[in-house]
Amino acid sequence: SCFCFICVFTEVRDTVASLSVQKAISKKKKVRSRRRKLKAYDLSSLSEFLPELKTPRQPTPTEFKLNRKSRQNLVLKESSQLRTVLNHPTFQSDPLAAIHQHLQSTQPVTDEKPARKNAKGGKKAKKKKYKASPRLHSMEI
Repeated sequence: SCFCFICVFTEVRDTVASLSVQKAISKKKKVRSRRRKLKAYDLSSLSEFLPELKTPRQPTPTEFKLNRKSRQNLVLKESSQLRTVLNHPTFQSDPLAAIHQHLQSTQPVTDEKPARKNAKGGKKAKKKKYKASPRLHSMEI
């Protein structure tokens, strides 16, 4: 072991170089892993299976910029609408039925049947509910 300045400097330089190489390798691994994850979540290939929209699309929230004044007007309009709904006698008597009726009258009717949830195509197996044994009931009498 040499304690001269040049030997110490060389060891430090080599250590720093190896550390920077290790750091670069780990960074590449992280980038590669991130790309794989993003690729796994890329659903653009599924767009060919989606039906084409025939009606013009409404602007999405990112396309529709709200400034302070328009946001304030929107809040006033929506709060007024909410008050009207909450005070409506139909909503007060049965809120869920009122919402259901509103959705049925405003949502478009689809002709397509929903896809079956069960892959086998049969009915779902019902879970059996276990009842207490009859002996217990006879003991209560």
